[in-house]
Amino acid sequence: MAARCQVTGVGPQFGNHISHSHRRTKRRFDPNIQKKTYWVPSLGRKVTLNLSVKGIKTIDVRGIDAVVDDLLKRGEKL
Repeated sequence: MAARCQVTGVGPQFGNHISHSHRRTKRRFDPNIQKKTYWVPSLGRKVTLNLSVKGIKTIDVRGIDAVVDDLLKRGEKL
């Protein structure tokens, strides 16, 4: 599963591990991605999305129908 939110588009960020002696090695900060299934009344079926927690909150505020319409306009496959 890709570490990318389908609603917000947030993906992994990159940085450094910094040890006690201050040596730096590369690391990756992954977003908190959850696989979540919603019932979408406008489509008449369930839709499974890969979402960050901020994306889940966005769906709670705007509603699943509005978010799915935006995803379909953007050309995402659901």
